[in-house]
Amino acid sequence: QETRSYEESTDESEEDESEEEPKLKYERLSNGVTEILQKDAASCMTVHEKFLALGTHYGKVYLLDVQGNITQKFDVSPVKINQISLDESGEHMGVCSEDGKVQVFGLYSAEEFHETFDCPIKIVAVHPHFVRSHFKQFVTGGKKLLLYERGWMNRWKPSVLHEGEGNIRNVKWRGHLIAWANNMGVKILDMISKQRITNVPRDDISLRPDMYPCSLCWKDNLTLIIGWGNSVKICSVKERHASEMRDLPNRYVEIVFQFDTEFYISGLAPLCDQLVILSYVKEISEKTEVECCARPRLDIVQPLSESCEEISSDALTVRGFQENECRDYHLEYSEGESLFYIISPRDVVVAKERDQDDHIDWLLEKKKYEEALMAAEISQKTIKKHKILDIGLAYINHLVEKGEYDLAARKCQKILGKNTELWEFEVYKFKEIGQLKAISRYLPRRDPVLKPLIYEMVLHEFLESDYEGFATLIKEWPGDLYNNTIIVQAVVDHLKKDPQNRTLLRTLAELYTYDQRYGRALEIYLTLRHKDVFQLIHKHNLFSSIRDKIVLLMDFDSEKAVDMLLDNEDKISIDRVVEELENRPELQHVYLHKLFKRDHHKGQRYHEKQISLYAEYDRPNLLPFLRDSTHCPLEKALEICQQRNFVEETVYLLSRMGNSRSALKMIMEELQDVDKAIEFAKEQDDGELWEDLILYSIDKPPFITGLLNNIGTHVDPILLIHRIKEGMEIPNLRDSLVKILQDYNLQILLREGCKKILVADSLSLLKKMHRTQMKGVLVDEENICESCLSPILPSDASKSFNVVVFHCRHMFHKECLPVSNTVSSVQFCNICSAKHRGPGSAILEMKK
Repeated sequence: QETRSYEESTDESEEDESEEEPKLKYERLSNGVTEILQKDAASCMTVHEKFLALGTHYGKVYLLDVQGNITQKFDVSPVKINQISLDESGEHMGVCSEDGKVQVFGLYSAEEFHETFDCPIKIVAVHPHFVRSHFKQFVTGGKKLLLYERGWMNRWKPSVLHEGEGNIRNVKWRGHLIAWANNMGVKILDMISKQRITNVPRDDISLRPDMYPCSLCWKDNLTLIIGWGNSVKICSVKERHASEMRDLPNRYVEIVFQFDTEFYISGLAPLCDQLVILSYVKEISEKTEVECCARPRLDIVQPLSESCEEISSDALTVRGFQENECRDYHLEYSEGESLFYIISPRDVVVAKERDQDDHIDWLLEKKKYEEALMAAEISQKTIKKHKILDIGLAYINHLVEKGEYDLAARKCQKILGKNTELWEFEVYKFKEIGQLKAISRYLPRRDPVLKPLIYEMVLHEFLESDYEGFATLIKEWPGDLYNNTIIVQAVVDHLKKDPQNRTLLRTLAELYTYDQRYGRALEIYLTLRHKDVFQLIHKHNLFSSIRDKIVLLMDFDSEKAVDMLLDNEDKISIDRVVEELENRPELQHVYLHKLFKRDHHKGQRYHEKQISLYAEYDRPNLLPFLRDSTHCPLEKALEICQQRNFVEETVYLLSRMGNSRSALKMIMEELQDVDKAIEFAKEQDDGELWEDLILYSIDKPPFITGLLNNIGTHVDPILLIHRIKEGMEIPNLRDSLVKILQDYNLQILLREGCKKILVADSLSLLKKMHRTQMKGVLVDEENICESCLSPILPSDASKSFNVVVFHCRHMFHKECLPVSNTVSSVQFCNICSAKHRGPGSAILEMKK
């Protein structure tokens, strides 16, 4: 309770609009301290890592644990305790009081020293290693700075370290260095050399040193921090170079940082490379316009060379701050733990660095839930006070309160994870505020899956107000998330009010598909002419359901329908499709045309029907069909083409039926196209047809020009030229005659060129054959006579023998060859000459 109330009071002290997070958190030291300060007032305190020692105005010294519980009490004096000092072990304590008493004693031993001076003793400091026998030393400060050392026979011997500059106000002992402050400034003594190595004068001599005392703090063994008035100095003790010593101490002090603060300094402590400063503040009262004491401030600053940067600043609401002076505040700290104790007569406040839990607390307080959630996720192993889920739920509630329903719903995915109970709780909460639509897009669909009632509730919400949104959810959600029958019935009920609503019909078809009622889904898709109808048929093999719906499919998309029907002939036969399309000949033609393109023979029984269909709906493809089809009746085709006066098709059919003259006549008379007539004559390659063409063209000068230009390579142009009547005017006659001569000249050149190539090739091949025949032929024991079939070589090689070897590689004994009846001496291979005679059968005779 003490902690919470103190933090609340501190928060109230800050400006509401401040968005900067504090670096420290505060709590009052309660328990035994509360009891002590109800009857007494704190005057000083010192901190050890194991316990605390608190001195009061009534001369009591209390040992406390870190929670503020009293563990031991000492009645030292009837008046104010000025200073308490502990060695590093925490086993020896030195105490001095306003009545001049000084006590140094062991907390766990009978060792004790008492001395009473004739003046108030403001300070006492025991050697940091007092527990060791050869370091039994302590210093006291009143008007003089005295060093007490235990010598022979356990007697304490005092020696004056410094005097004559007013009362000693503060002493800090660290290692072999003692720093103290008097009315004139700060001195440092090196206990090894027993030499004073520096004097740092105070800056503002107008301030009373008893009202604004000096604050000293050793950051480490060689760094001293001095705070006096509103001035801060950071001094570094350094070794002097041997060449610079002469009569000087072997150490010197250098001020490395120096700056002024806004308020008066009551205490100092190090925090890494920064400083914690306790400041005494005065302000002008708005009511009385009189200067009064304000709440003290605890600042964290970053020292710079001649200034400082403020990191954080907190105003502390300590009890009785209105009555306190600068000298009434003290700042002590625990090394290594970053704990800072602010001591005032009626209060002891502990400041500590904020941990991640505190950081999250501050973010939540400032309603920065996103950052708090991120911080908790990053530090989930170290945070003790907070849970990621609790922060996330608070974030969702905050977003809902702000009206950011979509963002709140989106965050549910990350925060709620796989917790179905929390998901269902949040869905009902969104339902209560009428925002089921907002959370619908983010509901889990796999791992986890919520109760079907949750999904049905969302679907009903959309069905009542947003058909498009309802259709989207049905398409995106798997059908097993909800009771399909219930949703189908709900859609059917709505369709009774609006039976032509395409969105609802499309959605109902999808629901039927989920429910495997494909027939009903197909009917709806066809009614809507929906693009997914073909996919549905293929996916679920619904070909048996579309046998009587082929016309509907063709009306919807004839290209896709025909491709699908042709790809699945085994499921819906060609005959069935043609039968279904009997009353729609234009669709029938589309189907049969595509079938013919794929295979010229599959639909041969319908080729006769296709002639009429092509003539009626697709004349450009009629002629290609007639050319490619081998099954259509030519007489029927000719009849239809003549009826419709299709000249080109009729010409083709007449020529195909062998009536080339009629076809040519039709071209000349109906089309009057000499080029087409000439092309037709070239295709037929019939002399009589050329004669007919010349006779028909002889009295038509334009036709004669066309013939002269194209006839040269097929018919002798002289035949045409002789028949031209004298005096007939023929267009471009000169050019045509020149072209005939050029064509003739070109033919002559081509023939001569071909002749040269043929002669050269013949000569080359003849030489190659001659070289081949001049080569020797291997004859060995494996060869046999083709006549007697005995080895061609005799077993006794010493005897003479005659062998005949032909170029065809057949071999004979000479005596086995029949005698030639011809006059020529050339012999031929009996085997090869029986087939044909040629150069390969010539003889090659071997004698030995």
